[in-house]
Amino acid sequence: MSTEQEVQFTLGQIVATPGALEALQRNNVTGLDYLRKHVSGDWGIVCEEDKQANNEALQSGARLMSAYFLPDETKLWIITEAADDNGNRAATTLLLPEEY
Repeated sequence: MSTEQEVQFTLGQIVATPGALEALQRNNVTGLDYLRKHVSGDWGIVCEEDKQANNEALQSGARLMSAYFLPDETKLWIITEAADDNGNRAATTLLLPEEY
C-alpha cells in the first residue's frame, strides 16, 4: 500500500453506533483517521484471512470490515456494506464488536 493512502472504494453514508461515538469521545479522537485507514485498504488488526477477504472484496464488491484499537484499547470495527448491482456501497458503520 502506498503511504499517500489512496481511496480504494466508496463509503456510502457514514453512520456510527452510540457505543462507537462514546468510545471515540472518551478517547478524544474522531473516526476520521480510522475511516481514512479503512478506505485506503489498511484493515487494521483483522486476521490475515479477513485481510485477504477484504482485498478480494475490493474486486467482488463484497462487504469490507476493518478493526482498530483506540488509545484506551477499545476495539473499533468499521464495516462497509456490500456493493449493489450498480457497484454502489450504501453505508459504512463505525461500531463496537458488542454492538454487532
